[in-house]
Amino acid sequence: MPTRIAEGTATDTAEDKLADLLIVGGGINGCGIARDAAGRGLSVTLAEMDDLASATSSASTKLFHGGLRYLEYFEFRLVREALIERETLLSAMPHISWPMRFVLPLDREMRFDSSTPASQLLSRAMPWMTGRRPAWLIRLGLFLYDHLGGRKILPPTRSLDLTTDPAGRALKPRFRRAFEYSDCWVEDARLVALNARDAAERGAEILTRTRVVKARREDGLWTVTLRDCETGAETTRRARILVNAAGPWTADLIAGALQQAPTDRVRLVRGSHIVTRRLFEHDRCYFFQGQDGRIVFAIPYETDFTLIGTTDAEHADPDTPPRCTEEERDYLIGFVNRYLAKPVSAEDIVWTYSGVRPLHDEGEGSASAASRDYVIRLDRAGAPLVNIFGGKITTYRRLAETALEKIAEIRPDLPGPWTAGVALPGGDVAVDGLDGLIATLRQDYPFLTETWARRLVRAYGTEARGILGDAQAAADLGRDFGATLTEAELIWLMDLEFARRAEDVVWRRSKLGLRLSPDQIARIDDWMKDRRQRPASE
Repeated sequence: MPTRIAEGTATDTAEDKLADLLIVGGGINGCGIARDAAGRGLSVTLAEMDDLASATSSASTKLFHGGLRYLEYFEFRLVREALIERETLLSAMPHISWPMRFVLPLDREMRFDSSTPASQLLSRAMPWMTGRRPAWLIRLGLFLYDHLGGRKILPPTRSLDLTTDPAGRALKPRFRRAFEYSDCWVEDARLVALNARDAAERGAEILTRTRVVKARREDGLWTVTLRDCETGAETTRRARILVNAAGPWTADLIAGALQQAPTDRVRLVRGSHIVTRRLFEHDRCYFFQGQDGRIVFAIPYETDFTLIGTTDAEHADPDTPPRCTEEERDYLIGFVNRYLAKPVSAEDIVWTYSGVRPLHDEGEGSASAASRDYVIRLDRAGAPLVNIFGGKITTYRRLAETALEKIAEIRPDLPGPWTAGVALPGGDVAVDGLDGLIATLRQDYPFLTETWARRLVRAYGTEARGILGDAQAAADLGRDFGATLTEAELIWLMDLEFARRAEDVVWRRSKLGLRLSPDQIARIDDWMKDRRQRPASE
């Protein structure tokens, strides 16, 4: 079993410690940068005011994708980079990411967002096509999508006859043709936790529930005041370089703790999702296009559910928790009901979640039009400051490399990139090797059901054995908290993945909250609280 990673709080280490980097933010960008930097030999401290992935990075649509609709905005560089990354990441984490096929039904009522460059160009070149999104143009876009990123693992686009293909059964009869293309699913919050864990195993210090309350430049270094969000205790740290990866709070950190005037603006866009009971039997995703030019996905989710999203709505304040509004809920229901043979209603929804995307504000008109690209600024006026704006989960690794390129301007002796193709913990298995891994695990641990074994492998990959150890029966794993969550797994998550509360486990390290009752979750929280309060020697 890997070495236990000590619980991170601001009071755990000496105040005179000097780090090469102090990273603010425990989302995917902050943890990705921490991993990359630690792997290059830099000393790293990361401070996150809540749990890892507690904001944007656990509230995505859970896709590694190039962003097919971004082609309409002519964002070819972003799409190409994302498509290349899609397969790079898939190879490094096949336990938490896997290929998925997307069915795009063709509809004569499909429309462009009239503000996109592609729509405007088509209107000028073919006025009779104004506003339309014709099948030939979609096929051209999918041809580019297949070839921009040098696809090697994923299968190409093909045409479907919905009158005979099983994907047509869940749709209204008027949908007769579709295109089917490839992208990838990813367990977003687990991706963050595994990056943080890998960073810690390479020497990084990960401090959760730790807020940066003040940071000032002194004698060419950063002096940073940290506050433990659970005890209120404050400590001071020093660092050579400060990295602001605070996501929705990026601008607030600059104006508040850093006491500086932001040079770039952040646009907060809320994306809401609804989760229903399973709406179709196959394992493919639907890509639905609306009459307003937007798109919505309907994705097989956690075996027994369907994930539908997302919306694009302005969100004024990062400190206001995002919630799926009734208007957003009804919008998503109405959107998919244009396609589904059996309509969805509000009563079918079992869960909703929302996240706030911190996009670099370049003055685009609508929230949908705002670029998902990232911008990284290096401020060398004294102790260096790196500010991260925007980004999307698919390009997090390249964003981290780009941030390290900026840091290399200050540290020219810095080793080069290394993360491409290097597996995350548990990911040292072939992309098509998961079924074999599950079968072997069940053979070695006969008490595991198929569902239990699959869940463990999909979460922990080759490290599932580290949780099971030498157990001969389920009882050897300690208390059963429900939905196959055992005491042994909770110990693993607390010791190695920075989980401190039940919500960290059931809504971020997993989605077992969909299967557990409030009373069961409360019992998990009580057990974790009790374990945190025990002496470390026990």
